[in-house]
Amino acid sequence: MHVALASESDDRAFVPEPFTPFYQRSLYQTYRRAAILALQALRQQVPRLPADVRPDAERLIGLEEQLLDRFSFLLGPLIRVVRMRQHGDLHLRQVLYTSGDFYFIDVEGEPTRPLSERRLKRSALRDVAGMLRSFEYAAQHGLIKEQERAGRPGDVPKLEPWARYWSIWASAAFLRGYLSTAADAPFVPRNSENLHQLLQANLLEKALYELDDELNNRPEWIGLRLRGILWLLGES
Repeated sequence: MHVALASESDDRAFVPEPFTPFYQRSLYQTYRRAAILALQALRQQVPRLPADVRPDAERLIGLEEQLLDRFSFLLGPLIRVVRMRQHGDLHLRQVLYTSGDFYFIDVEGEPTRPLSERRLKRSALRDVAGMLRSFEYAAQHGLIKEQERAGRPGDVPKLEPWARYWSIWASAAFLRGYLSTAADAPFVPRNSENLHQLLQANLLEKALYELDDELNNRPEWIGLRLRGILWLLGES
């Protein structure tokens, strides 16, 4: 999909553009502001969180500076990569397999975001991060459903390492396949450190967006989301 979207086009709206120092600075501010707002929302909710979730919430709040520092590489040297139109809301439910081929659906991006924002050119790794987070979501969904089925909340901590093990290996297989196909494409950073940094930044941005959503809609998911972010920060 990304190879097709990055191909030559007569439509300027679909022509990839290189990263610039100005764009990287803008992206840094966007990620930083989103993280600060998500942590502010979490901070306000801490008194109302279940007792077993509160310690992880307080840990994450205490790691604010470390979290924000994950975006600081964008203020450094220019990353040699292009930004482009992408799916915008890529996850497992947006991929169909039929007649021996894969099809991507709902390519209009996240419906809750304004159209002008969905048309922005971004790093293709934002879509990759969305898919990787989707593997994590599938594993967490299995944990929640098992808890509802068995009615034994105490089983979740025992099962969670196995769910994470599955999501890590599913993510690794997906990423390996993606990079083997697109490694030489202009939308994948040649520098392995930049690739890692940009992917991690997109994963954190996505995970914080999910946390903010759960705070408002599904409080029973907050604990799992918090532990996922702590794991991304190497603090699990």
